[in-house]
Amino acid sequence: MELYMKPLWTRNFLCMCLSCFFQFMTHYALLTVLPIFIIDILQHTNQEAGLAVTFFMIGTVLCRPFAGKWIDKFEKRKFLLLSLGLFLLASVSYMGVESIFFLMLLRFIHGVGFGMGTTATSTIAAILAPENRRGEGIGYLAMFTSLAMVLGPFLSLMIVIYSNFSILFGVCGVLGLLAFVCGYITRIPSDSSKSEKINNLRGWQDYIEPKALPVAIIGFFLAIVYGGILTFIPIYARSMGLTEFAGGFFVVYAIAIVLPRPIIGRLFDRKGANSITYPAIFLFVLGMIGLSQIHGPVGLLVSGLIIGLGFGGLHPSFQAMAVQACSDQRKGLATATYFLFFDIGIGVGSYVLGLLVLYTNYQVMYLVSSVVMAFTAVLYYCLCHNSCAESLRLEESGVEKNYSS
Repeated sequence: MELYMKPLWTRNFLCMCLSCFFQFMTHYALLTVLPIFIIDILQHTNQEAGLAVTFFMIGTVLCRPFAGKWIDKFEKRKFLLLSLGLFLLASVSYMGVESIFFLMLLRFIHGVGFGMGTTATSTIAAILAPENRRGEGIGYLAMFTSLAMVLGPFLSLMIVIYSNFSILFGVCGVLGLLAFVCGYITRIPSDSSKSEKINNLRGWQDYIEPKALPVAIIGFFLAIVYGGILTFIPIYARSMGLTEFAGGFFVVYAIAIVLPRPIIGRLFDRKGANSITYPAIFLFVLGMIGLSQIHGPVGLLVSGLIIGLGFGGLHPSFQAMAVQACSDQRKGLATATYFLFFDIGIGVGSYVLGLLVLYTNYQVMYLVSSVVMAFTAVLYYCLCHNSCAESLRLEESGVEKNYSS
């Protein structure tokens, strides 16, 4: 019983959640409006707009497999401050962007800082949470990133509509500074800063968890569609004269993700992943088809609601499936594997869908996205359905199972 007396919401844990929040908020704020900046200010095309996301994700993807090893190899506080310092430097540098080349270089550096910084803050937050409440702590950390998903795009769109990009880039610099300050005032227990060996494997399995690969591959296709939503919704809304409602799309979208999460978590534990995945994919496909056919603000907001419900069911469930697929010693690597594929998918989706828009239009692009989402149902059935059904059967037979949602 003594373990339950340990508090979760310590100053250090809260600082890590806030630091992660400010990093994700900066990321989503820039992800949403940089396409407008590239097209209107730098006078380039949708292809370059998608490429800006791709360069960011390349930086994130390249460093993420190593970040877990680096945070174990080096003293955690030093690695944290180095990562957040790089993120801060990149965040303030947008105020000096005058060319597409400098922007692409900056996006790559910012992606490296984001990959290192979010890996560091997420890892340390998990360490700071009491062992018996670690799942709860990680769940709250995910809630902070979900809030950043709505506040980031909403804030950036309002600033661009009612002010200018200089103010926006200044605000992003402040957010980067807040992320650094939260990391700086965090105190990490000395015994938590020691290197910990996760496994004795060599080669690619030091960086990738094989048992998480099936769901990670499915998450890759989910992220392709997700990248098209984040990158092109503001431009799509503007093309129909609905610019002022683009922020509302993200508000409704994020509310639909956050509010049902406790119910989804309980359903996942009691009925298994299959009971969530197929209805969520159906909602996502329905929302994408609706998004491709909208003509007014009501359609835009309703599509955001339906897509949010679908994404809110799929993303945390897939992450939980990746974690439960392996032993306790490999759960961190499984999480990293899933997010590695998810990051790659966002970058690929932003670029490929940007090319598709260049040769067709937004309606066609979102229809194609709905087909990609429908394909994930087939892929899920082939790769994960039977294993998830078997896990549920074992649980109902009394065999212990570890779900983390």
